[in-house]
Amino acid sequence: MTTKTETITKPAPAQDGGVIDVPRLDQQLCFALYSASGLMTKLYRPLLDPLGLTYPQYLAMLALWQHSPSTIGELGAALGLDSATLTPLIKRMEAGGLVTRRRDAADERRVLVQPTAKGEALRAKMKDVQEGLSCGMPLERAELKALHGTLTRLVAGLREATADQD
Repeated sequence: MTTKTETITKPAPAQDGGVIDVPRLDQQLCFALYSASGLMTKLYRPLLDPLGLTYPQYLAMLALWQHSPSTIGELGAALGLDSATLTPLIKRMEAGGLVTRRRDAADERRVLVQPTAKGEALRAKMKDVQEGLSCGMPLERAELKALHGTLTRLVAGLREATADQD
């Protein structure tokens, strides 16, 4: 019987009968980033649930607290989301009383988003979220700072490398 691990790590046969040398799943940077992202979201969930926020809504609120009002396009650029993904997210946040949307008086095509008083009130609770999150992190503060710097450079490089794909 083949185990799941053996199936994943076993080299794939080539069409000519040889073996294709494919790196193992656990050696893939993309998989490490994917796994870390999912686990970070999971770590945030019990901290955000009592506030009525999902992780994407939390990120949107962080962006809006930094720059508000923002257009859907500006918010999408900050979060790396297209309007087809962002608009339903913002509509749910509006239904929850966290943000308002309104047409820009100077340009009716633009929709401006900003936190409501309820959305602004959540800002004071973010310190608790950050403190709760740091309790679950297996890295020291200096390691986290270095990792953040490395990932920020990686994201910038990947954005540049994929700019023509937008």
